[in-house]
Amino acid sequence: MQTSKLRQAMAARVERGEFPGIVTLVARGDDVRVETIGSTAFDGGVPMRRDTVFRIASMTKPVLAAATMILVEDDVIDLEEPIHKLLPELAGQRVLARIDGPLEETVPARRPVTVEDLLSFRNGFGTIIEPTFDPPFPIVRAAAELELVLGPPDPRTPHDPDEWIRRFATLPLMYQPGERWQYNAGTLILGVLLARAARQPLGDLLRERLFEPLGMAESGFWLPAGRAAELPPHYMTDPATGTITEQLATPPEVWSSPPVFPSGSGGLVSTVDEFLAFARMLLRRGVHGGTRLLSEQSVHLMTTNRLTPEQIASGGMLLSGSGWGLGMGVTVTPKEPATSPGQYGWSGGYGTAWFNDPHEDLTAIAMTQVSDFLWSGALDEFRQVAYS
Repeated sequence: MQTSKLRQAMAARVERGEFPGIVTLVARGDDVRVETIGSTAFDGGVPMRRDTVFRIASMTKPVLAAATMILVEDDVIDLEEPIHKLLPELAGQRVLARIDGPLEETVPARRPVTVEDLLSFRNGFGTIIEPTFDPPFPIVRAAAELELVLGPPDPRTPHDPDEWIRRFATLPLMYQPGERWQYNAGTLILGVLLARAARQPLGDLLRERLFEPLGMAESGFWLPAGRAAELPPHYMTDPATGTITEQLATPPEVWSSPPVFPSGSGGLVSTVDEFLAFARMLLRRGVHGGTRLLSEQSVHLMTTNRLTPEQIASGGMLLSGSGWGLGMGVTVTPKEPATSPGQYGWSGGYGTAWFNDPHEDLTAIAMTQVSDFLWSGALDEFRQVAYS
C-alpha cells in the first residue's frame, strides 16, 4: 500500500492551492496509514493534525442509519412501521398532483411513509435535481419560507425538532412514498423520529449507543469551546467569481454549544481515527473490539442496494450510478480500480469522504473543509490511489 503515492498526489493539490490541507487515512486489516498535509486555512492556520476535528456533513447519514438499526434490534421501532405512529403530525399528508404545481392540487398517498422509506430516501420528499437543483417550484419556495433548511445545512434552521416537524407537516409530499429516490429530507425527519422513539435527545442517543462504545469521544453535534475554535474554516468556490471563498454561515463559535435542531442529515463533527472506528465496525459486520453493536443482518441491510435501476438513474449526479442502501451509497457495478461491486460509504459537503471495500478489507477516509474536493477530481484521485 503506497501511501507515499497518496501523499504525493494530495500534497501536489495543496501546492496548487486547491485546498490548504487534508488528513487522509487508508486502512487494510491492522495496517493503518495516516497522512497529515498542509494547514487548516489558506492564510496559514495551523498544521493539519491526526486529531484535527472536521465538520463531516452528510457522513452523518450512515451514523444515523446505524443508530436506527440499533433501535430496530431493540424492538423500539420497526423498518416497516408507518412514521406517523411516532410523528402523528405527519398523519394524512397528501401528495402533489404534479411536482411543479400549486400546493393545493394534491392526491391521496397510496400508502404511509415507513421508517425504511426515510433510510432509503424514498419517503416522497427531498432534493429536486431536474430541471435544476431545487428549482423555484411552489413546494420549494414554501419549504424555504418555513426555514426548514432541507438542503445545504447552512445557515441552520432556527426551529427545534417539534416545531420543525410541525412546519414540515403543513407541506404535501412531492412524490408517492416508495416512488423516487430524493436526497436529504429523509434523515432530517428520521432524526426527529429517533429522538422520540428513544425518548432522549438525538445527540444523547448517538453518544450512548455508538460514540461511547466506539471510543468516539469528540464526535457529536457540538464541541467544547476550545476545540470548536480549532475547526478549520470552510471554503468553496464562488460561482460568480470563480475563486475559493471562505464560507461564514456557521463560524466555529456556532459549534461550541448544542444546536437547536440536531441534524441527522449533516450535523456531526469527527476525526479520521474516530470515524475509522465506526467504519471498521461496519467492515467487521457489526463488531467492535469483541463487542457486537449491530447484527450482521443489520449491517447487510445497510450496505445492500435498495433502489431500482430507474431510481438510481433519477438520482443523477448525486448518485452517479451508485445505488443506495440504508443511509449510504452502495456500488452496484465495479468502479475502477475496484474489481467487484459492493463498496459502500458516503461523502460530506464540507469536503469529507469515506468508503469501505469489504472485498479488499479496505477503509479509506479523507477530510478537508473545501467543498470543491468532492468535484474537482481530488476525491476521484484519492479513491484511485487508496487502492494502490
